[in-house]
Amino acid sequence: GYDGTVLKARNIIGSFKPEQKKRILLCAHWDTRPWADNDPNERNHHTPILGANDGASGVGVLLEIARLLHQQEPALGIDIVFFDAEDYGAPQFYNGIHKEEYWCLGSQYWARFPHVQKYNARFGILFDMVGGRNAVFYKEMYSEEFAKGINAKVWKKAGELGYERYFVNAQGRNITDDHLFINRIIRIPCIDI
Repeated sequence: GYDGTVLKARNIIGSFKPEQKKRILLCAHWDTRPWADNDPNERNHHTPILGANDGASGVGVLLEIARLLHQQEPALGIDIVFFDAEDYGAPQFYNGIHKEEYWCLGSQYWARFPHVQKYNARFGILFDMVGGRNAVFYKEMYSEEFAKGINAKVWKKAGELGYERYFVNAQGRNITDDHLFINRIIRIPCIDI
């Protein structure tokens, strides 16, 4: 962890059609932040957050996708990965150096040691914090940098399906999230929704 603590973390991986060479990666993190360091009430800073949106929402989306894929088998291989220790970055009250490498520990580990040797996927989609009331999604900057074509296809399809109100065709900010390390380490073009 950020302070040298060795964490016991566990990624959870499920695969549809593991024998297929053509693959898609779908992912989310299943952990929650162990401290509410951004809570306006300072007394809550050392208590865990509930994680209904930041943690559970992406997992919920992927569990539903898995259920649907089980009903109608996909033509290509799909890997669903739930990363652990995404939200273990240094808290605001930490006085040491804050580095982006302190975040997304499960995806960093997986990108270095994937569940299959020489793993490759055509692209990946990360679902994080997708459950907010009236959520609106912008094209995240790292997604644009590393996987612009995938971003464009997802936003175009969302528009075609009538969801342009939620998938706004405009630039968002950069977010240090699991997709960043998937792009940088294992070099799979991956976007963050």
